[in-house]
Amino acid sequence: MASKEKKRNITWKEVKKQRVLIIWSLVIVIYGIIFCYLPLGGWIMAFQNYKPKDGLFHSAFIGLDKFRQLFSDDTFIRVIRNTLGMGVINLVVTFVMAIVFAILLNEVKSNGGKKTVQTISYLPHFLSWIIVTGILHDALSSTGIINELLLKLHILDQPLNFFAHPRFFWPIVAFANVWKETGWNAIIYLSAITAIDPSLYEAANIDGAGRWARIRYVTLPSIKPTIVILLLMNVGNVLNAGFEIQYLLGNGLVKSVSETIDIYVLKWGISQNDFAIGTAAGIFKSFVSIVLIVIANQIAKRNGEERLF
Repeated sequence: MASKEKKRNITWKEVKKQRVLIIWSLVIVIYGIIFCYLPLGGWIMAFQNYKPKDGLFHSAFIGLDKFRQLFSDDTFIRVIRNTLGMGVINLVVTFVMAIVFAILLNEVKSNGGKKTVQTISYLPHFLSWIIVTGILHDALSSTGIINELLLKLHILDQPLNFFAHPRFFWPIVAFANVWKETGWNAIIYLSAITAIDPSLYEAANIDGAGRWARIRYVTLPSIKPTIVILLLMNVGNVLNAGFEIQYLLGNGLVKSVSETIDIYVLKWGISQNDFAIGTAAGIFKSFVSIVLIVIANQIAKRNGEERLF
């Protein structure tokens, strides 16, 4: 009895000691319940012929009709293609560039130069997409710097309207994501590299390993668990290819390649007041993301890598 009483006293002592952290944790939990879990009740709209005047509890139940409508719509099939295409390109390019940038930045010997480059590189992360797309419009316009360089180098005979050709749209989106997010995404890899035991590099030097050999046999294997975990987390965001940049850069000439699921939901779910079809598209997006995460996690598990669960 005495030992149980002692344990109880120790527990309450720890609770009082950590009360500030517990309070803030409760705030975050409550926030998550209110803004992340309670709204899931609205998913019932996807199975109803939802009318705002009738509300969730009085709208007619129609089962999977809205999902059948979605997948019989050629526009939605095209939208899925665009979302997957841009999502995969963004995942591969931004993921690889962040790792490469972190490794190269780590090889800079000057601490001042390293900090300066790192600071400059992650500043674009804090710019809104309005500003980023404005910069892209100016740079890629017929009188922009890109066309001027291409004309001076005699690569082009006349200015090219990049936003009038569908084949340029996905590369432009990928470039914008790389420029905006590479520096920010590289921070966690730089942290993982900093945690590597310096004695491993010293041993590699003694064995005669050059700079590229040290990267290959020391740096990359050491940050591999971090790479795998972040890759698993990012796989679930493949269908989050974006909304702002596609919406702001898109136009009638590139509409066939610029529309994503989010734009489709805005166009049909909100603008056309068909909330049920928009909810169905959102459920499909969430379902695919969960499936992708589970599959990627199982692949990592079978290969003995780090995994989410």
